[in-house]
Amino acid sequence: MGFLMGEEIVQKLFKGERSLLGSRNLRIADSVFGEGESPLKESCDIELENVLFQWKYPLWYCENVTAKECKWFEMARAGVWYSKNVSVEKAVIQAPKNFRRCDTLSLENVAFTNAEETLWSCRNIKMKNVTAKGNYFAMNCENVEVSSLTLDGNYSFDGAKNVVVRNSTLLSKDAFWNCENVEVYNSFISGEYLGWNSKNLTLVNCTIESLQGMCYIGNLVMKNCKLM
Repeated sequence: MGFLMGEEIVQKLFKGERSLLGSRNLRIADSVFGEGESPLKESCDIELENVLFQWKYPLWYCENVTAKECKWFEMARAGVWYSKNVSVEKAVIQAPKNFRRCDTLSLENVAFTNAEETLWSCRNIKMKNVTAKGNYFAMNCENVEVSSLTLDGNYSFDGAKNVVVRNSTLLSKDAFWNCENVEVYNSFISGEYLGWNSKNLTLVNCTIESLQGMCYIGNLVMKNCKLM
């Protein structure tokens, strides 16, 4: 396409493999990435606003990306992998398997309508006002701060470390398995086998519904909790 560094791209349709491979310092607005894999692979310093991703692997090996009011459609699966310093606000993400092995990730006002295998093996994550439906959400993540998460999906946070959750609702069988250093405040959790095989699990001001939860835990702390 021949776009220059620092250029603003508005109302464009991109198709084909790696259409903007290795881009630097671009602002892209009101545009569509149609059929064609890896359109922004290996790009950095990218600002996206009202951009539609309709095909696979749009943001791999990227750095310093902000995305506001963007949409990942169903075929935009495995959307953001191996990337660093990514901020996503006011997004709707239909595609599964998004966000894997990313470092420094901010998600605010994001809806994951199919969160299967989403947010795996990421580090340094902040989530606020996120809704997600799907199994195995946030597996093997580290250094996670969560506020106002609404999750409908089993096996969440399996293998996670250094997690703080506040003001959230988790309908999640087998949540927080194999975890280490997890703190949950002012939240509702419903699910069988909560917290098995974990270490240092703290629950404060929480309401919990669990048939066989909190077994095989090393150092379980519960303060002012309600067990239904």
